[in-house]
Amino acid sequence: QVQLVESGGGLVQAGGSLRLSCAASGRTFSIYAMGWFRQAPGKDREFVAAISRFAVSTYYTDAVKGRFTISRDNAKNTVYLQMASLKPEDTAVYYCTAGAAGTVYPRYDPDYWGQGTQVTVSS
Repeated sequence: QVQLVESGGGLVQAGGSLRLSCAASGRTFSIYAMGWFRQAPGKDREFVAAISRFAVSTYYTDAVKGRFTISRDNAKNTVYLQMASLKPEDTAVYYCTAGAAGTVYPRYDPDYWGQGTQVTVSS
């Protein structure tokens, strides 16, 4: 029902910045909360950040709070993850997701997943 395509991944040095983008196919993009998960080598997927349908609320995991910023442009059906002060432990495949409930509090529950984009942070 919702197709998500990530872009913007790549290789960056520790302390650097990178911006991920996620383009959604749906004409009803604004009804969904959007979020990012990541999966590091040998580890399970973990929540990174989420934003409510009209960007009133955002939620971040403690590991990225203060360094990452999630935003969205509903007119362009796009959600972004601006990553700053990157650390080697941020290395992972990052997945864009959509949540039908439209909310991020008390927690974000994704229903649709993109294919992921690789982010590699060198020390």
